[in-house]
Amino acid sequence: MADSLKATPLLDRHRALGGRLVPFAGYEMPVQYSGIVAEHQAVRERAGLFDVSHMGELLLTGEGALEQANRLVTNDLARIADGQAMYTCCCNEQGTILDDLILYRHAPERILVVCNASNRDKIVGHFSSSITGVRFEDQSDETALIALQGPKALQVLGAAELSFDASSLKSFRFQAGTLAGKACTVARTGYTGEDGVEIFCNVANAVAIWDALLEAGKPFEVLPCGLGARDTLRLEARLSLYGNDIDETTNPLEAGLAWTVKFDKAEFVGKAALEAIKAAGLTRKMVGFECTGRGIARHGYPILSKDGERIGEVTSGAPSPTLGKNIGMGYVPAALSEVGSEFVVDSRGRQISAVVVKTPFYKRPPAS
Repeated sequence: MADSLKATPLLDRHRALGGRLVPFAGYEMPVQYSGIVAEHQAVRERAGLFDVSHMGELLLTGEGALEQANRLVTNDLARIADGQAMYTCCCNEQGTILDDLILYRHAPERILVVCNASNRDKIVGHFSSSITGVRFEDQSDETALIALQGPKALQVLGAAELSFDASSLKSFRFQAGTLAGKACTVARTGYTGEDGVEIFCNVANAVAIWDALLEAGKPFEVLPCGLGARDTLRLEARLSLYGNDIDETTNPLEAGLAWTVKFDKAEFVGKAALEAIKAAGLTRKMVGFECTGRGIARHGYPILSKDGERIGEVTSGAPSPTLGKNIGMGYVPAALSEVGSEFVVDSRGRQISAVVVKTPFYKRPPAS
């Protein structure tokens, strides 16, 4: 492994648990431990534990922090209360996506921004050059982030002696407390399509919290999970992956993220461009599809019309462990984006028939 790769505070734990380590976004990260399918099923049926400490944590503090952050994102921070989190896109003036973020509103004077690890430097630069009059700190290197996801996640948290009842937290809410005696903030957010939480803590507390969750999770058969399961889980839930499904060549409207764009907000970077795109009408849209022919549609494979014309590209694709089908996402002409539309995927010269389906591919059952 290259010496230049960064390490999260849990790297030694990943090695001790037999995690297969790979370079990812500048970090040495586990792609799997016991196997992608086993880890995927653990999250769908019980719970899984992820190290996501590679994500970036950026903090705006001071009077005007909310307004400064709100100007740089498409969603509207004014619509949520203190203690709530919000998913949003962050666009450039052309209306294409610099990153997708989750913003945590501690107070109007304290906004935490969580960005993708691969975009951390870009977003730090974008925010630094765009905000005035508030303090902006990159706290990524001092912050660990651990995700516990799955239907048994809240029970595991209780067994690990979380200082409050996590079931009192509604979706996209967060609360400070202690876990295994260590200070942390627990947010009922995630990236798997399951119930669960993400736990922020100082890097000094990461190992203790990780160990406590794994120990408390033994009766529930909780597994440590890697990037591989994280990818198949988020694909089933139709959650976009930056660098695959969205990037600076795509805009939120065509990516199926129009719900994150609040045109009635006074102003935000990219608003004029997105208004023009909306007025002109979308020429292409992101769709979810199932392969009806044999084969797996991988990222980057061309999407062809029935006549063999290249009309798009697969952005994500994999076998779905939950559904037992090969599924994918990709951009196609708007006229071919309706459910039931058919096309083919070119898999290195072999054509795979596919059909547009309703997404998300998987939606967790309501709590009993």
